Amino acid sequence: MNAQTDRRLVPGPAGQIEVAIDLPAGGITPVGTALICHPNPTQGGTMDNKVVQTLARAFIQLGWRAVRFNFRGIGKSEGAWDEGRGEVDDALAVADALRSPGEALILSGFSFGGYVASRAAQRVSEPAQRLVLVGPATSRFDTAPVPADTVVIHGEVDDVVPLSAVLDWARPQSLPVTVVPGVGHFFHGQLPLLKSLVVRAFDPTKI
Repeated sequence: MNAQTDRRLVPGPAGQIEVAIDLPAGGITPVGTALICHPNPTQGGTMDNKVVQTLARAFIQLGWRAVRFNFRGIGKSEGAWDEGRGEVDDALAVADALRSPGEALILSGFSFGGYVASRAAQRVSEPAQRLVLVGPATSRFDTAPVPADTVVIHGEVDDVVPLSAVLDWARPQSLPVTVVPGVGHFFHGQLPLLKSLVVRAFDPTKI
């Protein structure tokens, strides 16, 4: 994401996993680790996706260590597409490899990555402090129920995951969804707004 991004490989269930780590500015000690899961790799999704990078920038601004990673078979990550099952295992492996015991954790994801984050939250060794799901692929993958304080942001005119599908998933949970008017799946032209919505959900004073 920038010249200071630390790119490395960590062990995973299907081989090495490529990760990218960004730290808050000014050398401050991070609040915790924010893990960001990318969109569907069969449709070109990678950890360098613009929405994923926007989430990373939001978490860095909030003082968190932002950790992006490539699912198995993408970039330098070893292995092959596993239809969402092994990809959840990948997320858990990265969290275990980079999170210190007792450290606060945010699980987040965009599109398919939102599904992965929801499933990883059910199995992570220590509960995540918060979940952030952007355009979660509820119409395409069996997205798990999530805690009541989960941040869900969706575009009104999303043509990949219809807003109605996200509302159908959220309704039984009485889960609020922030809808961005006139915005599609990839938040074209509205990435600064997306970043501010995430920051505001955690700390309005940092807007």
